[in-house]
This record gives sequence, structure tokens and C-alpha cells, in this order.
Amino acid sequence: MKALFDTVSNSCSKQVTNAYSTSFSLATKMLAPSIRQDIYNIYGFVRFADEIVDSFHDYDKPALFNRFEKDLENALTEKISLNPILNSFQQTVHLYSIDQELISAFMKSMRMDLSKSEYLTDKEFKEYIYGSADVVGLMCLKVFVKGNTQKYEALKSAAMSLGSAFQKVNFLRDLKEDFEGLSRSYFPNTNLNALDEASKKKIIEDIEEDFKKGYQGILHLPAEAKFGVFMAYRYYRKLLKKLAKTPALEIKNSRIRVPNYQKFGLLTRSYVKYQLKLVR
Repeated sequence: MKALFDTVSNSCSKQVTNAYSTSFSLATKMLAPSIRQDIYNIYGFVRFADEIVDSFHDYDKPALFNRFEKDLENALTEKISLNPILNSFQQTVHLYSIDQELISAFMKSMRMDLSKSEYLTDKEFKEYIYGSADVVGLMCLKVFVKGNTQKYEALKSAAMSLGSAFQKVNFLRDLKEDFEGLSRSYFPNTNLNALDEASKKKIIEDIEEDFKKGYQGILHLPAEAKFGVFMAYRYYRKLLKKLAKTPALEIKNSRIRVPNYQKFGLLTRSYVKYQLKLVR
């Protein structure tokens, strides 16, 4: 019975979200139930692809990625997959008519991580950011506006900016892990061997510009999505402020976090702001 399998598949995507990201999981819980599962389904898909290129060092990562990509292609064509994560993702793709171009761009950026370790130009960096982050924001936007093309086009630019901001904050937070553990350097024209305050300040100013553009889009999101996305925005802004106050050398040598108790405090304050109609 396919309905039962779909239910199990959806549960798997929700479990992946809860297990891998407490912050994203918390923000997703703030979305309306009508769209919450589809965001779990998108996250499960992008997380599995990311895990292949970032974590499975004792295995043949290119072979695993090729297999995953082929399984994805079959899932989208056949509208079913025995991989429950891909099965739930294909449901969401077809329900909201998510563009194949977005999925292809995401997979292209993930494939870059198999072999490319350094981004030397702004063009290369922007291409990677588009595929690894902007398109994920656009997939989620398709769900938030329930496939409405006019609303999607109106909010597209802001969604991309917000996706870029989130990804760049992740890069800055994970500098040590990416540079030392994975031998990756994402920020162009930046010497990570000698990261200084001037370089850090330039990166943070760029992220702040993305946040400003992204926030304007949040104000115009449908009610079902607005508070959940605002919560994610608040969390990443909090993390960016913490990174701004942290010496560059410390960022390079440790992973900066927002403790869980601060996340829940942030949730409370965000909810009060939302209820007082300060996010309108």
C-alpha cells in the first residue's frame, strides 16, 4: 500500500531533520502543519547529498554520489523510490512543481565538493552559493507560496539572499572544519592561513547585506511560513553577531555555536515580537 510507504518516508525525512539540525528543526516546527512536512522532505534530501560529500570519507564518495544522483533521477521520473528520503522528496517536488533546474544546480554544487577545494574568484563563489544555498531557499519558497508563480517571482530575489546569508554564516562558523578537516576554502581573496580582522569584517558586511535583502522578503511571506522563517533568520543573525564579536584567530581554531538554552530564549523573544506585530 503506497500510502503507508509514503507515511513512513515522510517520517524518515522528519527524523533526519531532527537528528541533524536542532536549529532548523526548531524553526520548521514554527511553520504551519500544512507545509511543515514538505520542508522536512526538502531538508532530508539536501542533507543526504551533503553527507555523501562531507562525511563518508572511508567510502567511495564519487560512486555513492553517482548512485544517489541516478536514484534521484529515477525517483523524479517514476514518482517512487525505495530510498524513503528520495520518495518523500519527489512527492514534494511534484506537489509544488519545483523546477528541475533548481535540483540540478544543487547537485552540481554538491558534486563540486567531491573535487574542488578552493574558490578563487567571486564568480566561482557565487556559482557555488547559488547551487548549494540559493536554490534550497527557492525550493522552500515554492512550498511557502504553495506553488503560486506570481508570489514566487515576487519573493525570489529575497529568498536567494536569505539562502546566501545562511550559507555564508555556516561557512564562517565551520571555517576550522572545512579548512583543516576537508581542505576547503570557500571565501575568495581570503587567506585562511592568516585570517585577520579586516578579512572577517569584509565577510560579515557582505552577509549583513544579504540579511537586509532577505528580511524584506520575510515581511511578505504567507502567514503559514512567516514565523518559521523569521525564527531561522533570528537564529542566524544571532550566530553572525557572535561571530562578529569573536576574534578572527578563534574563529579559525574553533567552531562557534549558539547554545540550546539561547536558541529557546531566542524563540520566546521572536514569538513575542511576532505577536506584537513587529514582523509585518
